[in-house]
Amino acid sequence: MAALLSRAPKNLGKIVPQNTCLLLCDMQEKFRNNIQYFPQIVDVANRLLRAFKLLDLPVVCTEQYPKGLGKTVEELGVVEHNVPVFDKTKFSMCVPPVQEILKEKEIKSIVLCGIEAHVCVQQTTLDLLESGLDVHVVVDACSSRSMIDRMYSFERVRDSGAFLTTSESVILGLAGGSSHPMFKQLQKIIWESAPDTGLLAARQQPLVSALTNCVKDAKL
Repeated sequence: MAALLSRAPKNLGKIVPQNTCLLLCDMQEKFRNNIQYFPQIVDVANRLLRAFKLLDLPVVCTEQYPKGLGKTVEELGVVEHNVPVFDKTKFSMCVPPVQEILKEKEIKSIVLCGIEAHVCVQQTTLDLLESGLDVHVVVDACSSRSMIDRMYSFERVRDSGAFLTTSESVILGLAGGSSHPMFKQLQKIIWESAPDTGLLAARQQPLVSALTNCVKDAKL
């Protein structure tokens, strides 16, 4: 009993809006035809962006070597919503101007989406966790060129302490309940279900493969 009482309380990863920031990672033109479910990923990220802006919460965007990889895709909405965009060459989003914003606004938790899940998103997550911040990786708003890289990156960051979540969970978590003054506006953002980004099929594939192998073995 004494051992149980002495344990530190578990971090549940509850999102507190006033100290949460949305990071949009490298959704650029040159990735458009190479990333799995790219249009859907951008669509979901735009939902998050609109929700954060509706609640007047901070949003930051980065671009990986924009000279070669192009600017952020227009449909994400960073120009329309006046989101600060910082270019970088390191994979992690934790570059000085981004870190300054997080410090200035006393951010304690990050909602993270973008590409590629196994490179820039993963390295950003690890850097943020190392600095003591909670990180919520939005799985339906992150992707890679390969579904294998994408899915294993989610396992990697979860094992390191990040919280895996979905866009709708985040948006409703920001509201906290239907009594929130902006609830109806937030509800409009998620009124239609988020587009399919291939997660369910990817999660089911190991089971399908296992069942197929069992059938093959039974026939031998």
